[in-house]
Amino acid sequence: MSGCNPRVVLTIEGDTAFLTLRHKESLNAIDDAAVEQIYAACRVVEKNTAVRAMVITGDGEKTFSAGGDIKAWGGLTPQEFGRHWIRRGHDAFDAVARLRVPVLAVLNGHTFGGGLELAAAADLRIAEMHVKFGLPEAGLGVIPGWSGTQRTVRRFGPSVVRRMAIFGEVLTAEQAVAAGIVEVLVEKGEGLAKASEIIATLRSRAPIATEVVKMLINAAEGEEGSRVLDTVAAMSVAYTEDLAEGVAAFRDKRKPKFKDS
Repeated sequence: MSGCNPRVVLTIEGDTAFLTLRHKESLNAIDDAAVEQIYAACRVVEKNTAVRAMVITGDGEKTFSAGGDIKAWGGLTPQEFGRHWIRRGHDAFDAVARLRVPVLAVLNGHTFGGGLELAAAADLRIAEMHVKFGLPEAGLGVIPGWSGTQRTVRRFGPSVVRRMAIFGEVLTAEQAVAAGIVEVLVEKGEGLAKASEIIATLRSRAPIATEVVKMLINAAEGEEGSRVLDTVAAMSVAYTEDLAEGVAAFRDKRKPKFKDS
């Protein structure tokens, strides 16, 4: 995204969007600006019909993201913390999870707290061998507030989330694969190449069917039931001659002659 000091950079190369968390000084921690930029990036991708997939990754090789930036939320009042920090973070991460195109998270560095919550919003996670995972929030006196006890449970299962969020367990990349957090494991530095390989396969699949399948899976896991139902139903109606006739009749100021087709 544009700006003097962007915390998130969106680039589009052909049919692939790349969303990069870029603030190595804070271990790619997510602050207010990053939250807004993630949300804005999703809106750009959503409207670009040429994009077939989005890849999220972190700048550098040490950390994908250390999570929510303590400097951004540490001094907030309870009201500010709940109303703005938590709710706006949900808006941004929901936008990622509900994006019309498949989202791949390339976890090229340690993935903790809000970083893991962001990764959970992706459709597929690719981790490099050196990466570690955790939900350390309770050790700071706070909770995983960006769906770290909700979406992560739906997508990874309650057992492993309990291990990380309650007991503070930190998982290696191999343990994360075994626990179902990560689907693909690669050597250090090979995450983006693997993502490109997967996206090459994705290109052979029908875009509209892929979009609808993603929405239906989201609905099945409770991600966005009502919106999916309305969207799929509307898309079905949009192909009918009755819709074309209804629009034409409105434009011509006459009664429509529907044909039930």
